[in-house]
Amino acid sequence: MLLKVKRRTKKKKQLGAEEQIQPEVQFEMEILGIVTTVYKFQGMSDFQYLAMHSGPDGKQTSMYDKVLMLKPEKEEFFNRELPLYIPPPIFSRLDTPVDYFYRPDIQHREGYNNPQVSGENLIGLSRARRPHNAIFVNFDDEEIPTKPLDAAVQTWKKVCTNPVDKKVEEELRKLFEVRPVWSRNAVKANISVHPDKLKLLLPYLAYYMLTGPWRSLWVRFGYDPRKHPEAKIYQVLDFRIRCGMKYGYAPNDMPVKAKRSTYNYSLPITVKKPVSHTVSVHDLKQGLGTSGASGAKKSASSRYKLKESIYIFREGALPPYRQMFYQLCDLNVESLQKIIRRNDGTESECTERDGWCLPKTSDDLRDTMSLMIKQIIRSTRPALFSNTTSSEDGKEQLAYESGEEEDDEEEEEEDFKPSDGSENEMETEILDYV
Repeated sequence: MLLKVKRRTKKKKQLGAEEQIQPEVQFEMEILGIVTTVYKFQGMSDFQYLAMHSGPDGKQTSMYDKVLMLKPEKEEFFNRELPLYIPPPIFSRLDTPVDYFYRPDIQHREGYNNPQVSGENLIGLSRARRPHNAIFVNFDDEEIPTKPLDAAVQTWKKVCTNPVDKKVEEELRKLFEVRPVWSRNAVKANISVHPDKLKLLLPYLAYYMLTGPWRSLWVRFGYDPRKHPEAKIYQVLDFRIRCGMKYGYAPNDMPVKAKRSTYNYSLPITVKKPVSHTVSVHDLKQGLGTSGASGAKKSASSRYKLKESIYIFREGALPPYRQMFYQLCDLNVESLQKIIRRNDGTESECTERDGWCLPKTSDDLRDTMSLMIKQIIRSTRPALFSNTTSSEDGKEQLAYESGEEEDDEEEEEEDFKPSDGSENEMETEILDYV
């Protein structure tokens, strides 16, 4: 039913200066009728920003015709003295209403300090990111850290309260002993650890390189790859699958689909965004994830593990994503390793662009890998290359081809499905730690 309520307030005259008389309030209610259809909306109504000017007498005057340019105007139109009506960059962080019922601010314990607020997140789509106490190093920094920050140690000790966490810590220590430089995806493919815990564990055992040939990689504390020529094999290669008609196939014909699409995306403030798998500190202490009962069925040794193809490049197999970050030692192709080892034993200088490798080594690797991928696509979808001439076929024929191997790799690729959370995030991984 639709109920109409009126509230009337009658103010009585004040007799004395000290006397306070409560106003008389009356309510009138009336049932107007029965509502047959009700519409409910998840999102809040759009904001309307009006260009109104308040005069000395309090009268509101619309400035719409003076600030909106409907036709080409002369210079005098822009030089007029008018108040600035610049709409704010964002009206609300959320598009769903939140009932806070005028609750008081959260009272923190003694010693708590509010996080620093910079101009970058003063007005934005989301809150300021929580720091994870990682140490960042640039290629031209003279010194490298030998131990983690005290805050990183305290944070990990606070979370590491069960045998599973201690076992994961020991496994990661052994990985860094065998290989001093790792990408986060490579670690996730070798150790089963919850992503939220890995964010806390990595800054405890390694530092993060921001620039240079080891950018976006985690390096063991005390190890400086700029001083060790053998660290050449740990350098990073930013590889992207080439597409275009000159390569024989258009972007829509690529068998490796894009991870993101401009036609299907959601902002952090949208209603229908995917539900984030949040984990509380209590869950982390108990060694539990967000997988619930279904996750409990999987063994702890493989619950969060990714597949090797997320960081290893093999013959006859397509990368899971169009852009991949490989370490040179993870390019498991003999012809690629020959390119990397061209100057073995004669490395003299470590540069920011090429590291310990010869100049343009990365370009040679990308060209060879692109030919391999084109050959794989040619074997699986020959219709895309029906117009390719035989002379071009001879130039691009690779010595590693064999029909049986391709068939095996083909079947393996059909079964491959990237695990949840296996997207290559090395480019944006720094956002988790700033």
